[in-house]
Amino acid sequence: MKDNFFGREYDIAPAGGETGQAFVATHEDEKFFLKRNSSPFLAALSVENIVPKLVWTRRVENGDVITAQKWVNCHILTRDEMNGARVAALLAKIHHSETLQHMLEKIENCYFSAEQLLTRLKAEVAARENATNSMVEAIRYLELNLPASEQTEYVVCHGDVNHNNWIISEDNELFLVDWDGAMLADTANDVGMILYQYIPRNGWEVWLSSYGTQLTTGLHRKLKWYTICQTVMQLTLNQSVEANERAKQIFQNAIEDDEV
Repeated sequence: MKDNFFGREYDIAPAGGETGQAFVATHEDEKFFLKRNSSPFLAALSVENIVPKLVWTRRVENGDVITAQKWVNCHILTRDEMNGARVAALLAKIHHSETLQHMLEKIENCYFSAEQLLTRLKAEVAARENATNSMVEAIRYLELNLPASEQTEYVVCHGDVNHNNWIISEDNELFLVDWDGAMLADTANDVGMILYQYIPRNGWEVWLSSYGTQLTTGLHRKLKWYTICQTVMQLTLNQSVEANERAKQIFQNAIEDDEV
């Protein structure tokens, strides 16, 4: 497929991914990563060097907005690489960036307290005709333990921090991509999904130290609460088989964690 941008004809090819909204555009020695209707938040993330540089944005005839980012030759982080200090440090940079928080606040009203997340989850589960016993039991756990997850500080959360969204360029730059699910929520919303998915229990303290905090009983309870909430929500969505299996495993890791 071909398309014309700024008087130049580019070859357009699908870039993969589950949404079908991402493409690769090439013209001679130029190469861009294109995405349809990406979040306006992308510009702020580009300035902060959280994602590859945003080159241009264009609204096309049907009303869609196309964004073009600098193409970077890179590799997706492996599960083992998620244990690295750089991942913890970049996530901490994102969570503690007042600039990113102010920009996201301006774009949309996307504050989510634990109570709001639980209300949304209960509505999604209730709408399912085949809600499992595990989902119902998880809702009960979340209701009973909600006070332990009261909001303390809203920060910019990515919302889908699995290893497929972390990339390292040939220049050794670490990026976190695919920000369509960005929200203002508790840090545990992101941190828990990484710990329960990738970090051995005996390595939590070291990883959290790289992030800039310590494991306390209160934080541990929050991590478990938000991870269960997020994984059950993922299981209510129309995901790929791979994504569903991943969510089930993380959920099981969290629900079996009885050390709190």
